[in-house]
Amino acid sequence: MLVFQLAIILIASKIAGDISVRLGQPSVLGKLLIGIVLGPSILGIISNTEILQELSQIGVILLMFIAGLETDTKEFKRTGKASTYVGIAGIIAPFGLGYLAGAMIGLPPIESVFLGLLLSATSVSISVQALKEMGKLKSKEGTTILGAAVIDDILVIIALAFVMSFAGGDVNLGIVVLKKFLFFAAAGLLAWKAVPWLLKKFAPLRITESVISAALIICFIYAYLAEYAGVAAIIGAYIAGVAISLTAYKHEVFEKVETISYSIFVPVFFTSIGVSAEFTGISENLLLITWLTILAVLSKLIGSALGARLAGFKWMSSFGIGAAMVSRGEVALIIAAIGLEASLLSKEMFAVIVVVVLITTIVTPPMMKIFFNRSV
Repeated sequence: MLVFQLAIILIASKIAGDISVRLGQPSVLGKLLIGIVLGPSILGIISNTEILQELSQIGVILLMFIAGLETDTKEFKRTGKASTYVGIAGIIAPFGLGYLAGAMIGLPPIESVFLGLLLSATSVSISVQALKEMGKLKSKEGTTILGAAVIDDILVIIALAFVMSFAGGDVNLGIVVLKKFLFFAAAGLLAWKAVPWLLKKFAPLRITESVISAALIICFIYAYLAEYAGVAAIIGAYIAGVAISLTAYKHEVFEKVETISYSIFVPVFFTSIGVSAEFTGISENLLLITWLTILAVLSKLIGSALGARLAGFKWMSSFGIGAAMVSRGEVALIIAAIGLEASLLSKEMFAVIVVVVLITTIVTPPMMKIFFNRSV
């Protein structure tokens, strides 16, 4: 069954991506939409199985690993100020408006705070693909977006720990912050010493594709350590890519990992987002979904755009950066699942949030294309 599902996903995602490009949209939009068509919501050809989710997780990890490999570290240092402004402004606006929205629909203060925090999350895995297709991943805007995503992830996870400690969860804020500090310190040390050493040791081995194997080992270890420390696995994978980009093996690793990733794992990731969509019972909450979606899109778009503008970007580029930060993706879904388990989110509200997250993910690529095309 899995083999058949993979064949269907690969065929459908490639065709849907091509159609999307012919219609003037990024290919990722077609891949997301075809997942909805193939999934339980419409045709029911593809099921959201556990193994499909695992393959999807590998896909998003490899996608962010490739983004790290393509990062210009000199440009990354130059955009540190802009990334900070975008990351912080992109949290303040959705957090404040999310809290107000929660209060207006009658949620208790702690649940309203959690809703605001949930809407503050960002996942740029979809944006990375759109940036690649537009040739902007290595640009100042692209580097700013990736840096802002790292800052956003750190701040939101720390804030989540703070909220959980007040909500009665067994969370020690000091330990949470310490674990994140230790992860980034260890990640930097490993990038400096261990990564080049491991690649050099693997390179002369008399086995097939030894350097690529070493690179993937580094990628997966970084992703695991990031997740263990409470940082998203995609951030760990991104840092691993940046570490390898500083070595002499950058181009060899990039070319072969890109082939592996885009042949199977990345298409599975994009399509599985649509497959995981559940639309049952949304008609009863259609007004709430519409309202929260508009709030989620505009708060992140405008907040991040203002941050970019303060950092010196022109208005259209600023809105392009803001659009790239709109997708909440898997990061928001993870936070929502934590909220559901801790009773900070009802089952009904959880279902609403899942749909809102899906919509923010779908609208991100075309919004990016509109603003970045106008910024040229």
